[in-house]
Amino acid sequence: MMVVSKADSLYTIPMSTNAHPQPAAISLPDIPALCANAREAALLTTEGEIKILSHEEAAHTIEGQSVLVCHAPYTRARLNFGDFYHFDVLELFAFTHPATFCVPTPHGVSKALGLTPPESFEDSPLALIQITRALLQDLQKDPFTDTANAADIASVMGQQGKGWPWTDFIFAALGQTYDPQLPVNGKTAMNIWRHLPEWAEEAPPPPPSHYGVSHEEIDERLAQLRGHGAEERPAQMQYAHTIGEAFAPLHDENKPHIVLAEAGTGTGKTLGYLAPASVWAEKNDGAVWISTYTKNLQRQINSELDRLYPTPEVKEAHVAVRKGRENYLCLLNLEDTAAAAALSRNPQHAIGAGIMARWAAATKDGDLSGADYPGWLTGLLGFHTSQGLADKRGECIYSACDHYHKCFVERSIRKAKHARIVIANHALAMISSALAGPGEEMPQRYIFDEGHHLFDAADSAFSAHLSAIETRDLRRWILGGEGGKRTSRARGLVKRAEDLAAGDTEAEAMLQRIMHEATCLTADGWTRRLKDSLPSGPTESFLHLVYKQTYARSPDRDGAYSLETPAHPLENDVLEAARALKKALKDLQKPMAGLARIFTKKLVEDEGHMDSDTRNRLDAVATALERRATMMLQAWIGMLDSLEHGETPDAFTDWLAIERVDGRAIDVGLYRHWINPIQPFAEAIKPHLHGMAITSATLNDTARAGARLLNPNTTELTLPSPFDYAKQTKVIIINDVNKNSLDQVAGATRALFEASGGGALGLFTAISRLRAVHGRIAQKLEENHIPLYAQHIDEMDSGTLVDIFREDERSCLLGTDAMRDGVDVPGNALRLVLFDRTPWPRPTILHKARREEFGGRQYDEALTRLKLKQAFGRLIRAHDDKGVFVMLDSALPSRLHDAFPPETEIIKCGLGEACAVIRGVIGYTEVRNDHLFL
Repeated sequence: MMVVSKADSLYTIPMSTNAHPQPAAISLPDIPALCANAREAALLTTEGEIKILSHEEAAHTIEGQSVLVCHAPYTRARLNFGDFYHFDVLELFAFTHPATFCVPTPHGVSKALGLTPPESFEDSPLALIQITRALLQDLQKDPFTDTANAADIASVMGQQGKGWPWTDFIFAALGQTYDPQLPVNGKTAMNIWRHLPEWAEEAPPPPPSHYGVSHEEIDERLAQLRGHGAEERPAQMQYAHTIGEAFAPLHDENKPHIVLAEAGTGTGKTLGYLAPASVWAEKNDGAVWISTYTKNLQRQINSELDRLYPTPEVKEAHVAVRKGRENYLCLLNLEDTAAAAALSRNPQHAIGAGIMARWAAATKDGDLSGADYPGWLTGLLGFHTSQGLADKRGECIYSACDHYHKCFVERSIRKAKHARIVIANHALAMISSALAGPGEEMPQRYIFDEGHHLFDAADSAFSAHLSAIETRDLRRWILGGEGGKRTSRARGLVKRAEDLAAGDTEAEAMLQRIMHEATCLTADGWTRRLKDSLPSGPTESFLHLVYKQTYARSPDRDGAYSLETPAHPLENDVLEAARALKKALKDLQKPMAGLARIFTKKLVEDEGHMDSDTRNRLDAVATALERRATMMLQAWIGMLDSLEHGETPDAFTDWLAIERVDGRAIDVGLYRHWINPIQPFAEAIKPHLHGMAITSATLNDTARAGARLLNPNTTELTLPSPFDYAKQTKVIIINDVNKNSLDQVAGATRALFEASGGGALGLFTAISRLRAVHGRIAQKLEENHIPLYAQHIDEMDSGTLVDIFREDERSCLLGTDAMRDGVDVPGNALRLVLFDRTPWPRPTILHKARREEFGGRQYDEALTRLKLKQAFGRLIRAHDDKGVFVMLDSALPSRLHDAFPPETEIIKCGLGEACAVIRGVIGYTEVRNDHLFL
């Protein structure tokens, strides 16, 4: 233990001498404040003494007492300590400033509140005191008093003195006294929905006109988007003109205009395609869908449109962000959670309900993956009471819901129908096109940014999984909560359709038959029953035998990763179970399709007697039934039929798998994927399509092949990055580190991170390797004032880890190579990217089938080259950026060197020389007193 300093008057607030009426005095909790890093903990005692403790000493010190922290799950993980009594300033921040972003560290919260951030780790506990004071003072000026009353909600969260510890202090700040004996009603206290605006139906928009866009119009719009005084960028203009060809009038319904535009980082792609897209939308009074793969790019596009629509009301009318229903807060779920909050035995349920009620009152659009939802909130509250409040299983009851006319999802859908620019994602665009009927109105013009992800997005959208999780979710969709579980929000088909079928004998019979036949599906508790070899029903019986066969035939049974085996040949008992399950699924499919037809017939035969809400419900339920009967169940039946006949159709590959996380089985089933998933996507979207642009900094061959399925005569453009890579960066391949020795990899990683003075992103091809390296280097880096954060280790989502990494130029971040697409860190905060070894694709059954289809070794190398390009592209984002890309694998083939720009110097050398090169490129000299010197 080390005592650093002593601070005075931390827990008392001096009274003001101002003669005017003053707000209530702020009362602070008289408890220690604690911050932890990878090496040690800093504790501020109630006497004002700052102590530097080991993790073990800190855990022992706080045991049995309350402590003030920032991000309790993260602190708990750092100390390797069980749950402890805590006052979390992040919970108070989320309550006081709902729908407001901050980086979830003492430094980040201080900046968000306009306070002076702590200059060192030792200063961080004192910052927590200052943050607490500021938040309670801000609550005295709460703008949500009339819509989400802080005292009313906090009283429910307090759970009669046994719940949220901040309740007493919130009441005191508001000049009130909290009485834990008073009864509370969660539903009444958190009734924020009564203040939400209602959406209104509008007449359907007319079809768009068919005027093209000229180069002059594009140039004028580009100048407007770039802003006054910005210099012209010839490459950007060329790019925008080429994208404009996707908006030419359609001449042949079988040949939509397709543009493939690969433009290197720094070209200005976003403004380059927004210019022709916005001009076309205005000229033709139509909508352009701009689809992305990552949330970061969606937010970037939305912010770039502020220049085109500087007036918020105008932008609100012309720009919409569209995501799937599962991304939005369900008000009925929130109501159910609020109603149960005060009675729950788990205080965390009431805390989550209260904070989410405050968020719902403040959010602009209810988007749980949007800009005004802090990603760290899910880690604090738990999934069930945060993102789990969305309609994850398609259980919406539509107009039967009391909140239907205030629903965030319904408002988003209607807004998108009348917007000029719709910012969507690949998954929604693909699912929408797959579900669209022949005469249904669909977007005619698309721009797919991050086009190198089209293949993966289509692979997800058009695959079929006959697994425990998928079949359990269908059972819940039909039967709702079973077994008398009061905590379940699952509403079931009866809740959604019973009144629609009432009075129709055939429909009522069909509904009852569906409920009966659905018992063939996997039920809750399946993991325990499969483990005990006691499956219940035909689905679980089949999956139990699939588990046994997969486990028996897999070579790495004792490893941590998922297991798989080919679907053919099968043992006889598996075949018999497959036949029984196929019959059960057909028995379920028939009444589902029958009820869908009855409801559709009601709509067709209606002579204007039904109100529009009832018609909408009938249509929604009929569509949902038909989709599950003709797509989901039919796909499963087809997969089982293939098992029975011993052969998979040529376009697909089938396999059996046990999905595992850290060696624990989380799912088991039969899986089917298209070998080329772009094929069904092209077939689905082509009937509606007039023009499409696919763009990325690194377009892959599958994107090009997919485009040619839509029109063999595509327009293609390739533009290099405008950066001077010869001066700004180098690629280093280290040749004296054994990539298979985790001790050597860890030592090299630490040396390289210290050479760059932090600002490094380490990408790993396996979670186990990441964890092993993190455990070896985290404390030693902290000793050199370099904080280390890691995906899969720190109790935060990936987006939050990137936010922390971006803010602190000294920090380093470890992640799997999938993180490379979510990292957008311009400037000096990212100056080193490291790969632990060549990111070859995993040799799965699916990959084997695609490898045979797409060219063998060339396919492997194309995928690997794409990963290298994407990772390298994170490094240099502006003309004054400098950075180094390091590969710890000396076996990187020279034929993959073309993943890097041709002018980039590639150096093969030892670790010591690499560290010297990094210091030379970055200009780093040392870290002293927590500050970088460059």
